[in-house]
Amino acid sequence: MRILVVEDEPRLLHNLAKGLREEGYAVDTADAGDDGLYKAENYDYDAIVLDVMLPRLDGWELLERLRNQKQTPVLMLTARDAHQDRVRGLDTGADDYLVKPFDLSELLARLRALIRRSAGLARPLIEMGDVVIDTRARCITRAGESVTLTAREYAILEYLALHRGEVVTRTALYDHLFDETDDTLSNLVDVHVFGIRKKLGRDLIATRRGQGYCIE
Repeated sequence: MRILVVEDEPRLLHNLAKGLREEGYAVDTADAGDDGLYKAENYDYDAIVLDVMLPRLDGWELLERLRNQKQTPVLMLTARDAHQDRVRGLDTGADDYLVKPFDLSELLARLRALIRRSAGLARPLIEMGDVVIDTRARCITRAGESVTLTAREYAILEYLALHRGEVVTRTALYDHLFDETDDTLSNLVDVHVFGIRKKLGRDLIATRRGQGYCIE
């Protein structure tokens, strides 16, 4: 999944990006509201972590403008814990709200829940025949046996599973799984799909020639 973090405090921005990347997310960052709005409008993110107090454009205004165009799940961060601030954030279009200081594990859990809900899933388990993805533990089993995937293989499989029944283009996979700092090779997705099929069976992921990949 690809996440945008908009936060003006340098240490927190660095730590959030580092923690998210260690969890396997592709992460883009912005330290001002106008830069964050530009990226949020021009790239398709699976979720946005948005601070309220930002230079040049605050989080309230960023969110309000974004909601005129996109419904990307948004988790708002703020040092303010007053009831009216939480209400304002949710009424403006935020999907969740987290008060600073916070624990990274809670932020990660909230992000996973936002991404699941946006895909129409209420549970952390995705079952596809004898293959089960645990999105909370980020692990895979096949017929009850644990299967080890690389971080990129897991990311591709999870994204396809969250969009089960849809044909996902290679471009969409690149857009959601690689961040703005990545220098990717044109056939990298194909290589990872080959690895997934080798470990979980050729029939799990179907190729739609000229279109992309699909889990039916």
